[in-house]
Amino acid sequence: MSDAPAPATVDTVEAVVRAQISRALGGRRGMVEAAVPTIVFTVLWLTTKELRYALAASIAIAVTLLVVRLVQRSTVQFCMNALFGIGIGWVFVTISARQGGSADDQALAYFLPGILYNAGYTVVLSLTCLVGWPLVGFMVGSVTGDPTAWHRDRQVVRLCSILTWLLAVPCLLRVVVQAPIWFAGHAGTMEPDRAVALLGVLKIVMGWPLQLGALAAMAWVLSRNRTPVSPTV
Repeated sequence: MSDAPAPATVDTVEAVVRAQISRALGGRRGMVEAAVPTIVFTVLWLTTKELRYALAASIAIAVTLLVVRLVQRSTVQFCMNALFGIGIGWVFVTISARQGGSADDQALAYFLPGILYNAGYTVVLSLTCLVGWPLVGFMVGSVTGDPTAWHRDRQVVRLCSILTWLLAVPCLLRVVVQAPIWFAGHAGTMEPDRAVALLGVLKIVMGWPLQLGALAAMAWVLSRNRTPVSPTV
């Protein structure tokens, strides 16, 4: 049995990226599954001021959506992403509580991982472009069977760089908009309730809508390029 990479199943960078985008979107249902737990947490915190209740309810909703997926034997990716995000948020809330943070501080801590994640993702995506090994290129390599062959073609590298920069834009915008609100709420220059409400809304508004905008821009770029991907031999 040969260990050689399998031949490419698509013959253009455009087709490779379109296939990845299609899998990543998850349709409207995936968007809802990502947004609902955040909506539940934000609304319950603002109306009850019971942080544990808000966290527990958001987890319960995410688990329910996961069970439905399992029963229907469909992909659980987006439910697991939501659960992972809530879990990390709970860790930050716990750390804040142990450090003596107030209930407001703990509620704000729930949103900190998302800001840090987007900041880190922006840095990583930007660095891959700056060093000439854009992340989207490795998406192409994962399909062609050779993770680095795409780098030999300067036209492919250029196209992958443009697409990677477009992926970085939503992450950068989230940090630029949300980080000042988080710091203002934490420092007391903005009412914590208002900061939590804004962060909850922005996490949803700047989530899938921004991602869809980036993907639309990528699709526009792809429609203007025809860059063959050489099959591995």
